[in-house]
Amino acid sequence: MHYIHLAALLSACALADVQTQFYSFSPAVGSGSGQPYSLTGTGRITAVRVWERYSYVIYGFQVRYGLVWSPIAGYRTGDLQEIELHDDEFIWQISGKYARYLQSVVFTTNKGRTLRAGQPSGRSFNMYPQHPMAELRFISGRFHGAITSLQAHWGISYPNNTALH
Repeated sequence: MHYIHLAALLSACALADVQTQFYSFSPAVGSGSGQPYSLTGTGRITAVRVWERYSYVIYGFQVRYGLVWSPIAGYRTGDLQEIELHDDEFIWQISGKYARYLQSVVFTTNKGRTLRAGQPSGRSFNMYPQHPMAELRFISGRFHGAITSLQAHWGISYPNNTALH
């Protein structure tokens, strides 16, 4: 019986070690004032929503994992932009512009599709994983009225919780 527990523990440690190897994060951009948010979930990101107001600042984010939507970071106000990802598609880059608030954001998938929101003015940023097999796992940051900062967290997602062989 102890051998089964030991094998399970070693398997979990090996999986955690592989995930750590692929993990990286992109430091926050923006002024960073206001309330913190972190949009996380289980499995692969399957859709992203962005609310922009008057085409000049980003007011809110929402991320879907499988069929479950995260809470909204910021506010659901203004125009909604949304991208639904295909089964073999994931987000591998986030870019945009910021000043006091996040002015614009572009989510780019491994298939070359993009979700664009906001007005491109301010300082530029470009976020991507350090490992070529990694993908966007979750986003975090702060909001005060609109989104004041954004940080990306990258890693690998195993379909059906199976490890790479």
